[in-house]
This record gives sequence, C-alpha cells and structure tokens, in this order.
Amino acid sequence: MSSVNAAPMSFGATLRGIAKQAWPVLISQWAGISFGVLDTAMTGHSSASDLAAMALSASIYITVFVGLMGVVHALIPILAQHYGAGNNLEVGRSWGQGVWLALGLSAVGAVLMLFPDVWLSMSGEVAPAVRERIASYLQALALALPAALVFRTIYALGTSVSRPKLVMAINLSAIGFKAFFNWLFIYGKLGLPAMGATGAGLATALVSWMSLGLGLWVITHDRFYRRFQLRVGRPDWKTLKELLRLGIPMGGSYLVEVSAFTFMALLVAREGTFVTGGHQIMSNLAALCYMMPMALGVATAALTAQAIGAGNLAHAHRTGMAGLALGLIGALLTAAVLLAGRPLILAAYTDDAGVAAVATTLLAVLPLFHLFDSMQCINSYLLRAYKVAVVPLLLQVVALAGVGLVGGWWFGFGPGKGGLDGVRNILVPGSPVGAGSMWLMAMVGLALSAALLHFWYRRIVRTMALP
Repeated sequence: MSSVNAAPMSFGATLRGIAKQAWPVLISQWAGISFGVLDTAMTGHSSASDLAAMALSASIYITVFVGLMGVVHALIPILAQHYGAGNNLEVGRSWGQGVWLALGLSAVGAVLMLFPDVWLSMSGEVAPAVRERIASYLQALALALPAALVFRTIYALGTSVSRPKLVMAINLSAIGFKAFFNWLFIYGKLGLPAMGATGAGLATALVSWMSLGLGLWVITHDRFYRRFQLRVGRPDWKTLKELLRLGIPMGGSYLVEVSAFTFMALLVAREGTFVTGGHQIMSNLAALCYMMPMALGVATAALTAQAIGAGNLAHAHRTGMAGLALGLIGALLTAAVLLAGRPLILAAYTDDAGVAAVATTLLAVLPLFHLFDSMQCINSYLLRAYKVAVVPLLLQVVALAGVGLVGGWWFGFGPGKGGLDGVRNILVPGSPVGAGSMWLMAMVGLALSAALLHFWYRRIVRTMALP
C-alpha cells in the first residue's frame, strides 16, 4: 500500500515531501534538456548556418516529441492513483499498455518529421545549406524517437510510485555520452567526417537507445519494482482507450505550450540568421528554466494523484497549494539568477557578435516570462492529477495560441506590425520587431493561462469536496 494512507501531514511536511520528490525530477529534467544546451552551444561554435539549422529542426522535433510525450504522460495520474489505492498489479499492467502506446506514437511522429518542407513553408526563404542540414538532422532524430518515447513510460512509472531517482541517474550518465558523441560527430574527430548539426542528431539517437536499454534493465532487476509484475503483454484496447482519452488532451496541452516556441522560431527565421540564433538562445534558456516548475508540477501532481487514489481529498488539495507556493519561490530565485548572470550565460552560448547582440535584447524579458510560465505550468499539472484535461486544453488554446502566438504574429509580422513598439522599446529595447513582439505577447498569453488554469483548479477542488 502507498504511504499516502498514513495520517495527514502538515503544510510544512507537505512542502518537504514535494521537494524531496521534485529535486531528482529537476536534475533529471536538467540533464535531459542539457542535450539541447549542448547542441546549441556546440553547433553555435561550429557555424552560424549549423546553429540556424539546429534551431529550426530542433523546434520541429521538440514540437513532435513533446506533443506525443504528453500523451504518454497520461500514465502518471493513472499509475499514481492505482499506487495510492494499493492496486500494484494494475500499475504493472497499465505500464505495459503505455509501452504499446509509445511505440504506436513513435511511428506517427517519425512520419511528421520526415517532411520538413511542410514545416518550413512558413519560414520564408531558408538558405539551401540550412535546409539540407535540417532534413538530415531530423532523419537522425527520427531514429531516436521510439527509444525516447518508451523511456518516458519508465519516467512515468518512477514518478508515479515516488521513485524518481532512477531516471535522474540514467539522464545524468547520458550527459557525458552525449557530449562525447557530439564532439565526435559535429566536429569530425577520430577520423570521422564533420557532420555539424546532423552529428548532434545522430548523437541524440545513440544516447536515447542506450538510456532506454539501461532503464529497462533496472526496472526488471530492481527488487522494488517486482511488486508490480511489470509486463507488456498484448495490446488491451480498453486500457489504451483510457490512456488516449486522457492522453490526447494532455498531449494537446503540451503541444500548445511548445508550439508557441516552434512557430516563433519558424516565423523569426524571416528576420535572418542572427535573429534566429539569438531567438534560439532565448528559447533554450526559457526551456532550461521551465524544468524547475515542470519538476515541481510533476512531483506535486504525482503526490496529489496518490492522495486522490487513497481517497484523501483534503491532503490532495494541501499538496497542490504547497506545490504552487514552492513554484512561486523557485521562479523568483530563477529570475534573480537570470538578471545577475546574463553576461556569463551569453558567453557560454555563442562567440558570434551578431547572435549575441540579438540575444542580449531578448533576455531582458525572460525573468518575468519565466514567472508566468511557472504558475501556468504547475496549475496545468495539478488539473492532470485530477484527470481533468479537456477544459485546460481549451483554456490554453485561447491564452497561449490565441493571445500569445496569434497576437505575437499580428504585432510582429502581421497587419499590426509595430503596434507594440512603445511597450517593446521599454521592456525589450533594441530587439527586432518580430522577435521582440512575439516574446512579449507570449508572456501575456502565459499570464492569462496561469490565471484561467488556477481558476479552474479551484473550481474542481470545490466540486470534489461537495458531499
């Protein structure tokens, strides 16, 4: 049986419980996102064309991967509620069905990635050399997709049963291999040809399969996981439908969140290679910062779902509010680090003066952007703990896609171009019109999303508390 059946904890003890589960998730997420950091930094020191190719193709891959990953992550509340209720055999059976789901989704994702020209149609004129690199980079990443998605089922399992250190250890060990293979393939070391951005994709594929192999070995040999009798078995359509019913809107929410970055990158490409590179640095930092609220959201949602499964709704709500408090504190600390460390951060990413100049202007808005991003992230995870996904998706479509993305296009590239120049010159002085306007409107969309999602979370909690 799960520990959530014990006596209710105080608010302080709940904070400590979330932090205890969140820090391995955070380190794991940082280790995972370090792949993108390594790719950005190492291709940035290769050539501006390689950096631009990596920026565009990584945006495409992340859109596909994160959307599909969101569907797989439907396992987290399902497994956590089973675990909280003490249904260990259901944990093992549902995990196996998640593997089938991940394999099916990887085939869909590979098809989406093999036609980059469809994605690039909104980017205007992309240099032929950059376009060629994009195609080969995505082909390499298509090889990584099945391993990466099945590995997310191991991530979901470990998180759901309060054992997040497994994935943390694997992701940490993968960083060294990723850096080595990047060095080998990007720059053409040890007699290999220099492949630039394509080499970064090949390195990701190799490390993804290595990580999956290690993860499967651990969960099939670790004594703790024996209680779940983990098995893949045959596809069970009833369970798969349950996963899809929750997973599709969850994946949609993930997709809405990440698509803003993707379509921003594709639109910003119209402003040239230097702006694309500067935007990529900004996007990469925003994603790196996002790992903190994401870790808190995952940990909070898992513990909340365990409490729901155990029938302890009061503790579930207490856990949710504790997670939000930790998220606010963490966001303020992160903002302070960003403000103080901006010169060192830029030096680590690029030595190209043109790219650095653009990135410097955009980074001015990142602290406030991150604060709103943190709050909307944790609220969305809390709703998923209650298996509420459709309404949050609709709210995020309005706020992030409608206000943030479409609004950014309108003021940055569309009929209202230049309409935000007064605000832009105050908050992001010297920034390109398109990129600066899109980041400002993305921030507004995140603030609206945070407010709407929290309102709906409070409504769900009140509804469930009624006799």
